[in-house]
Amino acid sequence: KMIEINTLSFSYGRKELFSQLSLALHSGNICGLLGKNGAGKTTFLKLLAGLLFPQGGNPLILGERPADRSPRFLQELVLLPEEFSLPPVSPLQYQKLYAPFYPRFNPQLFSDYLNEFELDPNQKLDQSSFGQKKKFLLAFGLSTDCKLTLLDEPTNGLDIPSKRQFRKALASVLTEDRLFIIATHQARDLESLIDPVVILDEGQVIFNHSLLEISKRLTVRMEAKSPGLSEGIYSEKTLEGYLVVAENTTAQETHMDLELLFNAVIQNREAVSSLFQQEDAK
Repeated sequence: KMIEINTLSFSYGRKELFSQLSLALHSGNICGLLGKNGAGKTTFLKLLAGLLFPQGGNPLILGERPADRSPRFLQELVLLPEEFSLPPVSPLQYQKLYAPFYPRFNPQLFSDYLNEFELDPNQKLDQSSFGQKKKFLLAFGLSTDCKLTLLDEPTNGLDIPSKRQFRKALASVLTEDRLFIIATHQARDLESLIDPVVILDEGQVIFNHSLLEISKRLTVRMEAKSPGLSEGIYSEKTLEGYLVVAENTTAQETHMDLELLFNAVIQNREAVSSLFQQEDAK
């Protein structure tokens, strides 16, 4: 396990955000972290990075406590936040300043990403557009070869071609000893990459399953009429009819839209949880 968290608790003053939160994640995956606004996705990433400190249940990442901020831990961590500021230096100057903190930084890969993302290696970063700044941070972060990369809304601010470039770049650097955690509202931008799916709600991890588990236990079908309460776990009205999420009783796999899955879990948490527990017990 790269990440092991047991009974983590965290509060902002008197406002409790996480209570008894537990989670284990393995390397070799791109984990999608989903949750409603205010569920604590950004806070969770900061706790993993050691930028915030839990009141209880310290996480262990690669055997280290993030709150200790040890050099051995930090050289294996990259956090790409949703909100950021960049210094008035060029990408090449930034590389000279910060690449030495990462022992396996790949200069050639960084140069390739700058070219792929159409970024001028000599243009001052503070004079770039938000989308250009975002692509620069993605290029630098992916070039570090860190074992843990945390990304907070990485596709915000990117146009459609840039999103495609990002998906291609991320898929190309995933190895068995690296873990990527992506906190996002834009699930459809990344659903071709995300596996497993982790959902936060009400201070807990309420869902943590691989796409294989999901496809085995849940199915999606289109119905002409609104289904009854006993006919599915969740349904959404569309122009073509009703999309229904139901228990998979046929062993046939269907494509599960991540936004549809998220809504099903949030709206009918107990039914989804019960179904997966029943399958685990078999």
